[in-house]
Amino acid sequence: MTASKLGIRLMLLLGNTVPKPASAEVMSALTTLQVTNDDEAGDGFQITFSLGRGKSPGYTLLAGGELDIFNRVVIAVAMGVMPEVLIDGVITNHQVTPGNEPGMSTLTVTGRDISLMMNLEEENQQYPNQSDSVIVQRIVGKYAMYGLVPMITPTMDTPIVTDRTPRQTETDLRCVQRLAEQNGFVFFVEPLAIGASRAYWGPKRRSGEMQKALSIGLGSATTVRSMNFSEEGLAAASVRASFIESFSNTVIPLPAVPPLHLPPLAARPTTAKRVTLLRDTANQGAAGTARELLAAVSNQPDTVTGEAEVDGILYGEVIRARKLIGVRGAGLAHDGFYYVKRVSHRISHGEYSQQVALSREGTVSLTPVVRI
Repeated sequence: MTASKLGIRLMLLLGNTVPKPASAEVMSALTTLQVTNDDEAGDGFQITFSLGRGKSPGYTLLAGGELDIFNRVVIAVAMGVMPEVLIDGVITNHQVTPGNEPGMSTLTVTGRDISLMMNLEEENQQYPNQSDSVIVQRIVGKYAMYGLVPMITPTMDTPIVTDRTPRQTETDLRCVQRLAEQNGFVFFVEPLAIGASRAYWGPKRRSGEMQKALSIGLGSATTVRSMNFSEEGLAAASVRASFIESFSNTVIPLPAVPPLHLPPLAARPTTAKRVTLLRDTANQGAAGTARELLAAVSNQPDTVTGEAEVDGILYGEVIRARKLIGVRGAGLAHDGFYYVKRVSHRISHGEYSQQVALSREGTVSLTPVVRI
């Protein structure tokens, strides 16, 4: 599907293990497409096709095999010379809606990003004398055939067998996510190029190259159709923990730690009035308790959230989740930098919009300038 008048080209690749450009029949039947990149729920896609019958009683689009369940799907958008991959995923669901009139039947194809392949088979494994990062490296390495490139942050805590032996009793994906949460990390898969994706396991990233600002109420420079913000005071919480010193059997408390946001994005962070207590750290020692405390603090949600509907044509770039972006024209309290939690790309003939979810820890910008 091409929107040459708007300067946007949609690329769709389909196949078993190695995806290839979709056939002309598939592309001509495509009517709408949505790709969602979500910091918490993961990435997914949904594509709607119009269905027609051939000489046989069935629908020709389903008989071709390109859209079979568990086929690989790569969706990319080219707004210039180089395409930007929105998702590298796998088909998981078909929904057929027959119509009473010719050309009114539809097929909706739904799927998840390529990390789905890590979530199909439960394992029962032991990892003696191995740190969490080594375990994750081993697990992710099993999926190199899908183009996964590991980006693993090393961890220093390596338990010995006389102390404890790490075990896996779930799927590979659940195990990697659990280990990430224990370390205050995140795990996600995002496309690097066609056929290759980064498997990131490490601290939440709130730095790097800044995306072009979302502009509202600025006349011809406006790129946002609508925008709203909210602040939830109860989202912020300090965290306390304690452990039992084994020699003297003494309870040693650690001081309450406020929410930690690196780097800070707001000049006026929301004050944390609530205090939570970690209850499973008594026998973890000083190092283990400190790690649990840091993980709990790092996983605190942001208090200020925003939603924006962006005109993809006027904006002129693909907005990426899990990165920073600027806002201007929204007022003193809400201008500045934000973390992009979710982006939904919606594409149809002649239309490209991006629904963006933003967050940060408070109000008022730390900088007078954003990228435009």
